[in-house]
Amino acid sequence: MKIMPKVVVLRLGHRPQHDRRLSTHVGLTARALGADGLILADVGDKRVEETLHKVVRNWGGDFFVHTRVPWRRAVKEWRSNGGIVVHLTMHGDPVDGIVPKIRGKDVLVVVGAEKVPREIYGLADFNVAIGNQPHSEVSALAIFLDRFFGGSELKKKFPGAKLAIPQRCQRLNCSPQADHHHRAKRFRAAPRNIRQKGE
Repeated sequence: MKIMPKVVVLRLGHRPQHDRRLSTHVGLTARALGADGLILADVGDKRVEETLHKVVRNWGGDFFVHTRVPWRRAVKEWRSNGGIVVHLTMHGDPVDGIVPKIRGKDVLVVVGAEKVPREIYGLADFNVAIGNQPHSEVSALAIFLDRFFGGSELKKKFPGAKLAIPQRCQRLNCSPQADHHHRAKRFRAAPRNIRQKGE
Protein backbone atom coordinates (compact mmCIF):
# COMPACT_ATOMS: atom_id res chain seq x y z
CA MET A 1 0.00 0.00 0.00
CA LYS A 2 1.41 3.36 -1.03
CA ILE A 3 1.69 5.88 1.82
CA MET A 4 0.69 9.36 0.73
CA PRO A 5 2.94 12.26 1.77
CA LYS A 6 1.66 14.57 4.46
CA VAL A 7 0.81 18.10 3.32
CA VAL A 8 -0.16 20.91 5.69
CA VAL A 9 -0.89 24.55 4.81
CA LEU A 10 0.52 27.31 7.01
CA ARG A 11 -1.47 30.52 6.62
CA LEU A 12 0.52 33.65 7.52
CA GLY A 13 -0.71 37.17 8.18
CA HIS A 14 -4.38 36.39 8.76
CA ARG A 15 -6.35 39.46 9.89
CA PRO A 16 -9.70 38.35 11.36
CA GLN A 17 -11.58 41.45 10.22
CA HIS A 18 -10.17 41.52 6.69
CA ASP A 19 -9.09 38.03 5.66
CA ARG A 20 -11.75 35.77 7.15
CA ARG A 21 -13.42 34.83 3.88
CA LEU A 22 -10.17 34.37 1.99
CA SER A 23 -8.53 32.33 4.75
CA THR A 24 -11.64 30.14 4.87
CA HIS A 25 -11.26 29.56 1.14
CA VAL A 26 -7.59 28.70 1.65
CA GLY A 27 -8.72 26.03 4.11
CA LEU A 28 -11.48 24.73 1.86
CA THR A 29 -9.12 24.50 -1.08
CA ALA A 30 -6.46 22.78 1.01
CA ARG A 31 -8.94 20.17 2.23
CA ALA A 32 -10.58 19.52 -1.14
CA LEU A 33 -7.27 19.15 -2.96
CA GLY A 34 -5.51 16.71 -0.69
CA ALA A 35 -3.92 18.60 2.22
CA ASP A 36 -4.18 17.14 5.72
CA GLY A 37 -4.72 20.35 7.65
CA LEU A 38 -4.46 24.10 8.04
CA ILE A 39 -2.39 26.06 10.56
CA LEU A 40 -3.61 29.62 11.09
CA ALA A 41 -0.44 31.22 12.39
CA ASP A 42 -0.25 33.49 15.45
CA VAL A 43 -3.94 34.35 15.71
CA GLY A 44 -7.24 32.63 16.37
CA ASP A 45 -10.45 32.99 14.41
CA LYS A 46 -13.44 31.03 15.68
CA ARG A 47 -15.50 31.68 12.58
CA VAL A 48 -12.87 30.24 10.26
CA GLU A 49 -12.45 27.24 12.57
CA GLU A 50 -16.18 26.63 12.89
CA THR A 51 -16.79 26.87 9.14
CA LEU A 52 -14.04 24.39 8.31
CA HIS A 53 -15.02 22.00 11.13
CA LYS A 54 -18.61 22.05 9.88
CA VAL A 55 -17.45 21.17 6.37
CA VAL A 56 -15.43 18.26 7.74
CA ARG A 57 -18.40 17.00 9.78
CA ASN A 58 -20.71 17.09 6.77
CA TRP A 59 -18.34 16.20 3.92
CA GLY A 60 -16.01 13.80 5.72
CA GLY A 61 -12.30 13.29 6.05
CA ASP A 62 -9.78 14.02 8.79
CA PHE A 63 -8.78 17.59 7.92
CA PHE A 64 -7.58 19.50 10.99
CA VAL A 65 -7.40 23.20 11.84
CA HIS A 66 -4.89 24.57 14.35
CA THR A 67 -4.80 28.24 15.32
CA ARG A 68 -2.59 30.57 17.38
CA VAL A 69 0.51 28.59 16.46
CA PRO A 70 3.61 30.83 16.18
CA TRP A 71 4.71 30.51 12.59
CA ARG A 72 8.41 30.22 13.39
CA ARG A 73 7.68 27.32 15.74
CA ALA A 74 5.56 25.60 13.09
CA VAL A 75 8.34 25.90 10.51
CA LYS A 76 11.04 24.77 12.95
CA GLU A 77 9.10 21.72 14.14
CA TRP A 78 8.21 20.71 10.59
CA ARG A 79 11.83 20.86 9.45
CA SER A 80 13.07 19.06 12.57
CA ASN A 81 10.80 16.14 11.61
CA GLY A 82 12.36 15.93 8.17
CA GLY A 83 9.70 17.84 6.25
CA ILE A 84 10.13 20.31 3.40
CA VAL A 85 8.96 23.92 3.65
CA VAL A 86 7.58 25.48 0.46
CA HIS A 87 6.67 29.16 0.35
CA LEU A 88 4.29 30.19 -2.43
CA THR A 89 5.29 33.61 -3.75
CA MET A 90 5.51 35.50 -7.03
CA HIS A 91 9.22 35.97 -6.28
CA GLY A 92 10.15 32.32 -6.54
CA ASP A 93 11.22 29.56 -8.88
CA PRO A 94 8.72 28.14 -11.39
CA VAL A 95 6.55 25.44 -9.85
CA ASP A 96 7.12 22.88 -12.60
CA GLY A 97 10.84 22.87 -11.89
CA ILE A 98 10.42 22.40 -8.14
CA VAL A 99 7.66 19.80 -7.84
CA PRO A 100 9.72 16.86 -9.19
CA LYS A 101 12.31 17.56 -6.47
CA ILE A 102 9.82 17.41 -3.61
CA ARG A 103 7.08 15.02 -4.76
CA GLY A 104 6.58 12.22 -2.27
CA LYS A 105 7.96 14.20 0.67
CA ASP A 106 6.06 15.77 3.58
CA VAL A 107 5.48 19.42 2.73
CA LEU A 108 4.49 22.47 4.75
CA VAL A 109 3.00 24.92 2.23
CA VAL A 110 3.33 28.52 3.41
CA VAL A 111 0.61 30.82 2.08
CA GLY A 112 0.79 34.49 2.99
CA ALA A 113 -1.83 37.19 3.19
CA GLU A 114 -1.05 40.76 2.08
CA LYS A 115 2.46 40.81 3.58
CA VAL A 116 4.73 38.07 4.90
CA PRO A 117 7.85 38.39 7.05
CA ARG A 118 10.97 38.68 4.90
CA GLU A 119 12.48 35.99 7.11
CA ILE A 120 10.29 33.28 5.56
CA TYR A 121 12.14 33.56 2.25
CA GLY A 122 15.31 32.37 3.95
CA LEU A 123 13.67 29.73 6.13
CA ALA A 124 11.80 28.04 3.29
CA ASP A 125 13.52 25.21 1.46
CA PHE A 126 11.89 26.43 -1.74
CA ASN A 127 10.25 29.71 -2.74
CA VAL A 128 7.84 28.69 -5.49
CA ALA A 129 6.09 30.87 -8.04
CA ILE A 130 2.84 29.96 -9.79
CA GLY A 131 3.32 31.98 -12.95
CA ASN A 132 4.48 35.58 -12.97
CA GLN A 133 1.19 37.47 -12.97
CA PRO A 134 -0.91 38.79 -10.06
CA HIS A 135 -3.49 36.33 -8.72
CA SER A 136 -4.76 35.11 -5.36
CA GLU A 137 -3.18 32.81 -2.79
CA VAL A 138 -6.15 30.48 -3.25
CA SER A 139 -5.39 29.94 -6.93
CA ALA A 140 -1.68 29.53 -6.18
CA LEU A 141 -2.41 26.88 -3.56
CA ALA A 142 -4.82 25.02 -5.83
CA ILE A 143 -2.35 24.84 -8.71
CA PHE A 144 0.51 23.83 -6.44
CA LEU A 145 -1.47 20.99 -4.83
CA ASP A 146 -2.64 19.72 -8.20
CA ARG A 147 0.93 19.72 -9.54
CA PHE A 148 2.22 18.07 -6.36
CA PHE A 149 -0.35 15.27 -6.29
CA GLY A 150 -0.45 14.92 -10.07
CA GLY A 151 -4.25 14.94 -10.18
CA SER A 152 -4.68 12.05 -7.75
CA GLU A 153 -6.16 14.43 -5.17
CA LEU A 154 -9.33 14.63 -7.27
CA LYS A 155 -9.97 10.96 -6.55
CA LYS A 156 -9.43 11.23 -2.81
CA LYS A 157 -12.03 9.58 -0.58
CA PHE A 158 -13.48 11.38 2.45
CA PRO A 159 -14.57 8.80 5.02
CA GLY A 160 -17.54 9.58 7.24
CA ALA A 161 -19.18 12.00 4.82
CA LYS A 162 -22.84 12.81 5.43
CA LEU A 163 -23.06 14.68 2.13
CA ALA A 164 -21.71 13.79 -1.30
CA ILE A 165 -22.27 14.86 -4.89
CA PRO A 166 -22.10 11.82 -7.18
CA GLN A 167 -20.37 12.17 -10.51
CA ARG A 168 -22.77 12.18 -13.46
CA CYS A 169 -21.77 8.82 -14.92
CA GLN A 170 -21.60 7.26 -11.47
CA ARG A 171 -25.12 8.52 -10.79
CA LEU A 172 -26.50 7.29 -14.11
CA ASN A 173 -24.28 4.22 -14.44
CA CYS A 174 -23.74 5.42 -17.98
CA SER A 175 -21.43 4.95 -20.91
CA PRO A 176 -20.00 7.96 -22.80
CA GLN A 177 -22.84 7.56 -25.33
CA ALA A 178 -25.48 7.59 -22.59
CA ASP A 179 -23.83 10.61 -20.99
CA HIS A 180 -24.01 12.44 -24.34
CA HIS A 181 -27.70 11.51 -24.60
CA HIS A 182 -28.30 12.82 -21.07
CA ARG A 183 -26.68 16.18 -21.88
CA ALA A 184 -28.63 16.46 -25.14
CA LYS A 185 -31.87 15.71 -23.29
CA ARG A 186 -31.14 18.44 -20.76
CA PHE A 187 -30.40 20.88 -23.60
CA ARG A 188 -33.68 20.10 -25.37
CA ALA A 189 -35.59 20.57 -22.11
CA ALA A 190 -34.04 23.98 -21.40
CA PRO A 191 -36.55 26.18 -23.37
CA ARG A 192 -39.48 24.53 -21.58
CA ASN A 193 -37.81 25.22 -18.22
CA ILE A 194 -37.21 28.84 -19.14
CA ARG A 195 -40.83 29.30 -20.13
CA GLN A 196 -42.07 27.79 -16.90
CA LYS A 197 -39.79 30.07 -14.91
CA GLY A 198 -41.30 33.12 -16.60
CA GLU A 199 -44.89 32.08 -16.07
